[in-house]
Amino acid sequence: MTTVSTDEPALTTDRTDWPHRHLVGIEPLSAGEIRVLLGKAQGYEGVSTSRALPKNADLHGKVVVNLFYEDSTRTRASFRLAASRLSADVLDMSASGSSVSKGETLVDTAKNIEAMGVDIIVCRHSQSGTAIQLAEATDCAIVNAGDGQHEHPTQALLDAFTIAKRLGRDDTFDFSGLTVAIVGDIGHSRVARSNLHCLTKLGARVVLVGPPTLVPGALAGVECAVSHDLDAVLPEVDVVNMLRVQFERLSGPAFPSQREYTTLYGLTAARMKQAKEGIVVMHPGPMNRGLEIESAVADGPSSVILDQVANGLAVRMATLALVGGA
Repeated sequence: MTTVSTDEPALTTDRTDWPHRHLVGIEPLSAGEIRVLLGKAQGYEGVSTSRALPKNADLHGKVVVNLFYEDSTRTRASFRLAASRLSADVLDMSASGSSVSKGETLVDTAKNIEAMGVDIIVCRHSQSGTAIQLAEATDCAIVNAGDGQHEHPTQALLDAFTIAKRLGRDDTFDFSGLTVAIVGDIGHSRVARSNLHCLTKLGARVVLVGPPTLVPGALAGVECAVSHDLDAVLPEVDVVNMLRVQFERLSGPAFPSQREYTTLYGLTAARMKQAKEGIVVMHPGPMNRGLEIESAVADGPSSVILDQVANGLAVRMATLALVGGA
């Protein structure tokens, strides 16, 4: 189990404790830097989802471009609203509506956007490593909104923020003593990778759960445990994060049938009877209701799925503010 270093700085929102120009992943961050970002998100909670409060002016005069090469609902809308709440000018771009459809490379697209006076590029792409590539090729601040099977850092951050709020750990963001199960298609999941880095850095124990075809045993190591038996794990965990099976990334059958997958790994109301009291149920969306999670559970009292969406605004405001120099 990974423990929280006593050398990490206390929870703070001091900009000087955030040395990064970009957010390309969770792996490069220290626990202290993660806490800086989560602490800053706390300061944006009121304005992030309130229509009554005035906008924050931290990014007034800045330009944010959402450059999305993959379909997205929650992430794109969340970043757009986050930038708007910070008073930035926002431009949404997609591959289908840009010169990418004419053969322009990602780097050329980014450089042309940069030449127009853009400050921050939020990029989502199907290829792993694209955020790092853009950070090396441009002078804009780059925020990774999901790159292939590599990372989805703001999803992990909003998940951690949600866990902390639900379990009363938002004063320190110290997850020591917590056990979190991430269940489903781990092998293809950038969300799982970012969550693994984030949760273990904050002190949690992580168990990856799913069929052997989707959760290779080789993933077990210092940072996490691997199990192929959800019924054995569920009574021991404080949080269970259910992942979507990414059929679009599968090259062949990963399990005999969807019915068998639900029987073994679906979070149903019947299976929840085995869970620890007070367990927190999460899902990054979009959900395959009836496959990895039953509606009665997704919409039940243990679920924080809509809280994750709401908290994503504050976390993405904090991300944009920090990489934007606010």
